[in-house]
Amino acid sequence: MTITCFIEYKIDPTKIKLFQQYAKNWGSIIPNCGGELVGYFLPHEGTNNVAFGLISFSSLADYEQYRERLKKDELGGKNFLFVQQEQFILEEKRTFLMTTPETYLKSAGEKR
Repeated sequence: MTITCFIEYKIDPTKIKLFQQYAKNWGSIIPNCGGELVGYFLPHEGTNNVAFGLISFSSLADYEQYRERLKKDELGGKNFLFVQQEQFILEEKRTFLMTTPETYLKSAGEKR
C-alpha cells in the first residue's frame, strides 16, 4: 500500500523565490534518501501564501527509515538550515494519506 505524506506550507508571500529554491533542492535529496517525490507545488493564482509538497512511500516504516536517512544527509541538513536562516516557511502541516491504487498517477488518455 502506498502512503503519501502531504505537506502543507504557509509561506511568506514575499519570499516565494526562496521557497522555490528550497523545493528545488529537495529534488535530489528526497529520492536519494528513499522517498518517491511526487512534487512541490507553489502558489500561482489565488492564495499566495500556501504551498504543498507530496512524497510517497511504500509504508510508514519506509517513511521512518527515510526520516532517519534525511537527518544524516549533508545536503538535507543544509536545506533545513537554509529555511531557518531565511524564515520563509511560517507553518508546516503533515498529513499521511493512503492511495486508491486504481487512481494513483494516472495519465491523460490512459485506458480504464
